[in-house]
Amino acid sequence: MNAPSITTAGQTQAVTRKFDLGAALKDSVKTALITLGLSIPILSYRTDQAGADLFLTPRWGLVAIVCAIVFGLRMVLHAFTASKAYRQATPSAHQATEAVHAEPSAFQHVSKFAIPFFLGVAVAFPFLIYLIQGGLNESRYWVDLGILILTYVMLGWGLNIVVGLAGLLDLGYVAFYAVGAYSYALLSTTFGLSFWICLPLAGILAAFWGMILGFPVLRLRGDYLAIVTLAFGEIIRLVLINWVDLTNGGAGISSIPRATFFGLPFTAGEGGFAATFGLEFNGMHRMIFLYYLILVLALITNFVTMRLRKLPVGRAWEALREDEIACRSLGINTTNTKLTAFAIGAMFGGFAGSFFAVRQGFVSPESFNFLESAIILAIVVLGGMGSQIGVAIAAIVLVGGPEILRNLTFLQSIFGSGFDPNEYRLLLFGVGMVAMMVWRPRGLISEREPSVILKERKAISGSLVKEGHG
Repeated sequence: MNAPSITTAGQTQAVTRKFDLGAALKDSVKTALITLGLSIPILSYRTDQAGADLFLTPRWGLVAIVCAIVFGLRMVLHAFTASKAYRQATPSAHQATEAVHAEPSAFQHVSKFAIPFFLGVAVAFPFLIYLIQGGLNESRYWVDLGILILTYVMLGWGLNIVVGLAGLLDLGYVAFYAVGAYSYALLSTTFGLSFWICLPLAGILAAFWGMILGFPVLRLRGDYLAIVTLAFGEIIRLVLINWVDLTNGGAGISSIPRATFFGLPFTAGEGGFAATFGLEFNGMHRMIFLYYLILVLALITNFVTMRLRKLPVGRAWEALREDEIACRSLGINTTNTKLTAFAIGAMFGGFAGSFFAVRQGFVSPESFNFLESAIILAIVVLGGMGSQIGVAIAAIVLVGGPEILRNLTFLQSIFGSGFDPNEYRLLLFGVGMVAMMVWRPRGLISEREPSVILKERKAISGSLVKEGHG
């Protein structure tokens, strides 16, 4: 026999009446009016300069379109909320008698094939771009973009150790990125050390600064920890600006030596990479080498993180994240646990910073501002804290997405010839953050497999995980 329905007809009718069209229209109009008020100082006029004169060009048509879009989205949100409430209040007739199974989620089914597929695409990316674009020089833009995305993937995985696994909110992660970059720049230009020697040294120095940050914040959690780490990031940036004798101040450090292919420079002369392997010289050889270099560094970061999660230190990180008091009651040394999280996460940030310096050939304090920390933290949070594949997907979206905006020139036929989609990058970023907090508060991928398995592998749903970490 089927269990009797737990929802009466009166309750169901009450739920269906929650979508009040009049109230929805009233709220949507209010939201559109608020958007209008915010758009007047931001969107209604565009400043155009002709010589020494400054002109204001009205854009009320764009303001009207934005308000109409906000009005429509608000109405859709009301309809979606009412529909969701109705579905939750009207359970299935078999719900009370159905067995509960811990079956793998759709993501876990897909990930078995998706992860090797994406890894294969990442490895073959330069060759695919070469075939599509029809030449090495034509593919430079896309290879550069791939290098940038992989750099942020590596940074996201490094910060994921501190935020996703240990549960320590770090808003100053860009400081370790800067330490790694300046370590390589100073060691290579002052002492003439090669990239392969400076790379581990940069990681060690960044880990050292991570431990220095860890000691003062051992007793801090939540907002207080975030404020201190934010201040640490700004202190490092200000030191780089004001310590002119060492860092050359705001002018930065230029003429940083390039990385070599194990001693073979990417030059046109004899003894270079192209001449040694009998290839025609092309500057893209170096870019492709840098692409595979950051790919290997990112994969090493992922491998080390996944191995550490299965070790006692990784289990201690997760215990610390869930409940620090319970963690102490189990005899876990929370001081060492926090310091290892900060040190290892900072080490990978230092590796990424060293790569950044060798790729750019120039470093300055302006490259390591708070916005970089915010982007890296957003990658971790939106991807799903504790999820490696989620961080990688979020990095592709947040870093590669703005580049797509540059190619949306067809929108000029709708909004006018002066419309530049790239100007609205941060606006779209904020809208995406709000949408994620509403519909996917645990991140793109909130479920993951357990680090330790007893007898049988079972799925862990995001709804059963505290804060979606796992």
